[in-house]
Amino acid sequence: MRIARFSHQDAIRYGIVDGTELVVLAGDPMFAGYETTGERVPVADVALLAPVIPRSKVVCVGKNYADHAAEMGGEAPKEPLLFFKPNTAVIGPNDSIVRPPQSERTDYEGELAVVIGRIAKNVPAAQALDYVFGYTIANDVTARDLQKSDGQWARAKGFDTFCPLGPAIETEFDAASATLTTRLNGDVVQQAPISDMIHSIPDVIAYASAAFTLLPGDVILTGTPAGIGAFGAGDVVEVEITGLGILRNPARDA
Repeated sequence: MRIARFSHQDAIRYGIVDGTELVVLAGDPMFAGYETTGERVPVADVALLAPVIPRSKVVCVGKNYADHAAEMGGEAPKEPLLFFKPNTAVIGPNDSIVRPPQSERTDYEGELAVVIGRIAKNVPAAQALDYVFGYTIANDVTARDLQKSDGQWARAKGFDTFCPLGPAIETEFDAASATLTTRLNGDVVQQAPISDMIHSIPDVIAYASAAFTLLPGDVILTGTPAGIGAFGAGDVVEVEITGLGILRNPARDA
């Protein structure tokens, strides 16, 4: 089932994607279930929004692909390397990534995002997928120069607009057979099977939930493959994952 969050006639609503239409839901399905209103709205008539605004946090995994760890000049961590993005960084499909004046280099990082659906604390890896509501696409935008100069990643990863999510949440997704592709102005710059991740989705959920409670609506970004690079104002970044669609965002300067 594919679930979209959208704006239509000055209201923010949720719907199940059914071909070219949205079956409108009575409320947020994560909390209100899948009761429908009986209304259908053409997808072409709505503005798709970020499919979820994390309730408390976006948990990210650094260097979770061996080829990306190598291009960053080091070995992959033996355990998941976790950091946060604030929920104020989240934007939706077709929203502009705003390049801040503090940075001279902003990079794209296409990633698979996992949306948590239940309170999760000390979850065993064998049960971790039971706590997943669904999956979507993310771009872990990074001010690369600030990441290097700051010595830690909070500012470099956390600017407003630095966490595009979308276009929708897919509740049934086979990560083992999916491929991630990132394009810059139509040219492929990243491509890798999701199965190349070092630390699996269940292992990451177990590791993160052992440290802090994951709440419904929290999002986990699972890492990016090799091929990261800079983009500038006027560029368009597209991240595509098999079965999840395409997340497209233009970029502009502040």
